[in-house]
Amino acid sequence: MTYCVALKLDHGLVFMSDTRTNAGVDNVSIFRKMHTWSRPGERVITLLTAGNLATTQAVISVLDERTKASEDRTSSLLETPSMFQTAQLVGATLKEVIKSNADTGQKADSTFNATVILGGQINGTEPRLFLIYPEGNFIESSPDTPFFQVGETKYGKPILVRAYDPAMSFEEATKMLILSFDSTIKANLSVGLPLDLQFYENDSLEPGFETRIMPDDDYYNELSNGWGEAIKQTFATLPDYKRPKQ
Repeated sequence: MTYCVALKLDHGLVFMSDTRTNAGVDNVSIFRKMHTWSRPGERVITLLTAGNLATTQAVISVLDERTKASEDRTSSLLETPSMFQTAQLVGATLKEVIKSNADTGQKADSTFNATVILGGQINGTEPRLFLIYPEGNFIESSPDTPFFQVGETKYGKPILVRAYDPAMSFEEATKMLILSFDSTIKANLSVGLPLDLQFYENDSLEPGFETRIMPDDDYYNELSNGWGEAIKQTFATLPDYKRPKQ
């Protein structure tokens, strides 16, 4: 399984993804799910991938090869004239890869499905964030939907819904995301550290801060332990249920 989140702030974009893939409790591996292409001064594009590992790796490989080899503006991530057309390119590639691998007819299923978050900025346009579905279609973030999650989303969503503020700093957003991932990791063994983190600052048009948070990271463990204790303490201060008199 997977958990990836991208959110839009007033001053930029923040991306975080786990790195765990597994085919059973005794077959766990680490694979990168965050991928970035850039041409400094012109564009920065980041993808987060979730779903079948063979599918997501094929999508990234196809996009990468076409970006390196093609001068066609419609097939290269470094040549598309807008983020909307970049989303169309990624969606078409995702649909193409899934179709080439999936069974057809009555045996067709979602084994080869994948979902992608796309974010970034092209010179002369605003930073944009998209969620791209296996069918190749997509939606864009808005003030009402300022963040996207893919993979195992349910455990980490409550903190995002309650704590997100578009004016928050990159550092505050990181704290919120770590707590979201920590809740997910504690609830689902198929999501795990290390975590990849990336910032993109509006109009910088170059890759921002990027790091990998390891299992022994002091800040991660401080937040994880502190959040657990804070929940226990808050729970203890709330009134107990009073049974009605019979």
